[in-house]
Amino acid sequence: MSTENKNEVISEIDDASSKHTNKHLLRNTLLIIFILAAIAPVVYRLIDRNAGSTHTRPAAIVGTASAIRTDMPVMATALGTVQPLVTATVRSQLSGVLFKLMFQEGQMIRAGQMLAQIDPRPYRLALAQARADLARDEAQLAVARLDLTRYETLLSQDSIASQQVDTQRALVRQLTGTVAADRAAIGTAELNLEYTAIKSPIDGRVGIRQVDIGNYLTPSDTNGIVVITQLDPIDVSFFLPQTQLSIIGHQADSGAGLLVLALDQNDNKILAEGRFLAFDNQVDTTTGTVRAKARFDNENNTLFPGQFVNISLLVTTLHDAVTVPVSAVRHGVPGDFVFVVQPDNTVRLTPVTIGPSADGQIAITSGLAAGAIVVTDGADGLEEGSPVRLTENRNPDDDKSHQDDPH
Repeated sequence: MSTENKNEVISEIDDASSKHTNKHLLRNTLLIIFILAAIAPVVYRLIDRNAGSTHTRPAAIVGTASAIRTDMPVMATALGTVQPLVTATVRSQLSGVLFKLMFQEGQMIRAGQMLAQIDPRPYRLALAQARADLARDEAQLAVARLDLTRYETLLSQDSIASQQVDTQRALVRQLTGTVAADRAAIGTAELNLEYTAIKSPIDGRVGIRQVDIGNYLTPSDTNGIVVITQLDPIDVSFFLPQTQLSIIGHQADSGAGLLVLALDQNDNKILAEGRFLAFDNQVDTTTGTVRAKARFDNENNTLFPGQFVNISLLVTTLHDAVTVPVSAVRHGVPGDFVFVVQPDNTVRLTPVTIGPSADGQIAITSGLAAGAIVVTDGADGLEEGSPVRLTENRNPDDDKSHQDDPH
């Protein structure tokens, strides 16, 4: 082989070796870049965590309030239905043609007020006939008594038979009974004549009339003439859980006269104030509730029969109870808890036991002392030991008047 050919072979070998080396270097470079890209997020998180641990968490701005001692009413609430004490369907007590109507639909009326008039003429004639029968029978009785006196005189003279006297005495007794029956018939006729004037049996409001003038009325009419409902006083019926039966029953039996409020459907307006009346005599086994009634004065007719109202019953009062705003109580894995602000402006998660609530306040039966400063706003994101910055929304007088050690 010539020297020139040898040089060409050596040159080709060198080029092949150089290409192989370049491919190997490129592959290693790509592998390193891939590894660095994979571990970069982990390294970044580690660096960021270490950097964060060297800085203090910014204080959260929160609203606060002081736990105070006050009397807390214990209320029982329910949905109630207004029911009149008496609902009377006015019907005719005898048959006849309706002669007059003397009321306006929806009118307030008094007991004994005249509502309608049935044609009285047939009943006046019946009364006149009964009186005539009485006059006739009284005349016959008078004659029979005179004859009996004569017969007794003749019998004493032994001028007639005693059987004739006995017969006359029986006739007198018979006519006496007839006169008594005539007098009863007069009373019935007078009562029927009085029944032609149909009067209201109760005070209340009349509804929509069911008949028109000229209709023939009978006592068996189903709808009657009109329905009257008594509005003052008026009852409200509602259901309470059987668990409250004992305490409410005890308070009612003690003569305390439990206060009951009837509110509108939005719980914004008190419609009437009344008193607890009674429980039903058995519990509804399907719902575990017991029916109850309260009675209300309704002079202004603010309660209407059939109306739905919200009932609020004052069961008892917790005296000198520790209370906080409802917004201070939070719920989580520990159960009910509050965030209590510490002297170093950090918060402490404090489990509590809650009681009844009213007017935006809730009673704390255990776990918190009066005077403690609790977070009411901005508690989202807080945890044990979180720093906070307070807004000026609590009453400083509360802090001065309650020096108990906050828990």
